[in-house]
Amino acid sequence: MNYQQILQKAISYIEDNLHEPLTLESVAFYTGFSKYHFLRIFRKETGMTVGDYVRIRRLASAASMLLYTDEPIINIAYHFRFGTQESFTRAFKKVYHMPPGQYRRIMNSIIDKNGGKKMKQQQKMKGWFLSGSHPFNYEMGIDTKVVHQGKCSGYLKSVTVQTADEFATMMQQFKADKFLGKRVKISAFVKTKNMNGFCSLWMRVDNVLHDVLQFDNMSDRPIVKDTNWNLYSIVLDVPENSALISFGVLLSGKGHVWVDQFKFEEVDKSVPTTNLEIAYDVLDEPVNLSFEEE
Repeated sequence: MNYQQILQKAISYIEDNLHEPLTLESVAFYTGFSKYHFLRIFRKETGMTVGDYVRIRRLASAASMLLYTDEPIINIAYHFRFGTQESFTRAFKKVYHMPPGQYRRIMNSIIDKNGGKKMKQQQKMKGWFLSGSHPFNYEMGIDTKVVHQGKCSGYLKSVTVQTADEFATMMQQFKADKFLGKRVKISAFVKTKNMNGFCSLWMRVDNVLHDVLQFDNMSDRPIVKDTNWNLYSIVLDVPENSALISFGVLLSGKGHVWVDQFKFEEVDKSVPTTNLEIAYDVLDEPVNLSFEEE
């Protein structure tokens, strides 16, 4: 059974209620599953428990508030449901390796020293490059304010886009050798804003002649509106004759998309693929050679 829609429903509920009490029971009830069955689904798909996910998201949101607001630390702690400033400090230090006050001072000084957030965003991103029909009308970079986990997320946004048929992709390519003969799942957390088009994850598997062996760009389930952070995935087979794997995030038209926590993993054959069959109509013989036929 494909649990992707159930998982996305649960994550949307969590994201909308980070400032409210959240328990395994309440989230499971919202999805209509028993808490034990839902916990198995959630842990299998995200690699963490509901409680761990909620804590990480609250800490990431708190880290953003530390950098971009003057809100007192104790208020941030209470805002994200930590009972005391001490419990908040312990949890924060475990993830960010320094207490909240020190994080605020050091990270703000680094941002200022580097010329502010704008300069940080313009730095090259290791492994990633920008492509598409009109890449010069888009911008990609690193965002330290809108983050799902950790300290940064990647973003892709329209800048000078004029028409809906323009698109760009933030992407990577790598050799398929490690995954030959395997079924692979790529997943990432995505957030969108000011959408006037659509965005999606995509993945493509090619052979040495650059023929498409497997492909999915979520065209049957695109992200077409403003959304909070949620988890999306693609599952493809990597045939033995594969040579190259390409993947990334696509933005068509105007909008702003953030991506974080990309993950590649091998899955067993019981997990259904999302491969989109690319059909070609091949004629039995040449026709209409003089262009007179209708």
